[in-house]
Amino acid sequence: MAVSHRTLTVLTPCFNEVANVGVLAERVAAALADQSVDYRHVFIDNASTDGTGEALRALAAQDPRVAVILNQRNFGHVRSPYHGLLEAPGDAVIVMAADLQDPPELIPEFLQKWREGFRVVLGQKLNSEESWLFFNLRRSYYKLVKRLADVDLVENATGFGLYDRTVIEQLRALDEPYPYVRGLVCELGYPIARVPYAQPQRKRGITKNNFYTLYDVAMLGITSHSKVPLRLATMVGFGASALSFAVGFAYLVYKLIFWERFALGIAPVVIGLFFFASVQLFFIGILGEYLGSIHTKVTKRPLVIEKERIGWE
Repeated sequence: MAVSHRTLTVLTPCFNEVANVGVLAERVAAALADQSVDYRHVFIDNASTDGTGEALRALAAQDPRVAVILNQRNFGHVRSPYHGLLEAPGDAVIVMAADLQDPPELIPEFLQKWREGFRVVLGQKLNSEESWLFFNLRRSYYKLVKRLADVDLVENATGFGLYDRTVIEQLRALDEPYPYVRGLVCELGYPIARVPYAQPQRKRGITKNNFYTLYDVAMLGITSHSKVPLRLATMVGFGASALSFAVGFAYLVYKLIFWERFALGIAPVVIGLFFFASVQLFFIGILGEYLGSIHTKVTKRPLVIEKERIGWE
């Protein structure tokens, strides 16, 4: 049964996006012009250094629908957006990036699905104007995580979408200090509406993602929703032990039979040593990722420390 909702927040996390925030606010306003909803556009700025904070201050002065959170420092690409999501008012929140690669023109479709009764609506990238290599690497990652995860994750979803207030309050109750939101909403079990789109190329500025941030999100998705790597480590360790025992026993038997003619040599020993050492280091690294995830959860640090709020009256 569809429910009539009246208030909406569009949440935009940003960092060094001075060239995009004004254009994004205009496109969001145009997309919502005929939707019969009261909305606010909340920007949470992660201590930008390029003048984004000043640009947002000017936007809030011009448009009473714009509100801003300025962080004390850069709290990262996971914590800051999640804090904004939990702080955003309204009956629902639409989360979209500031780089204009999440098209604001999809907002009416999100709202239509919401009015039909869906509490989660996610944009799903079917193709992209970005590099063919990076798009397919991301697609392969999504497929891998989907296969490993304990829940049915939505492939090619970045978190761009609409979240009902009921979902947000349940996320708040989970008290996750470093969440993989696109996985958590699947954990909750609500039917998820998918809105397919083609991701446009970034027109202004440069991406703030680097190898570390991409790796961080990738490992967060795996460690948050799958125990398969840990169990794989156990099984591979058992299999490698059995293999090494079998090879060692075969060498012993062969040496006993051909004592005078068979010389063991150093090469098999060195190769075996480095092989098993590399396997051990790989799985110690996996254990380290899980321990790091546990450490983040038990330290209970705040998501962000706010420096200032603008336009929240």
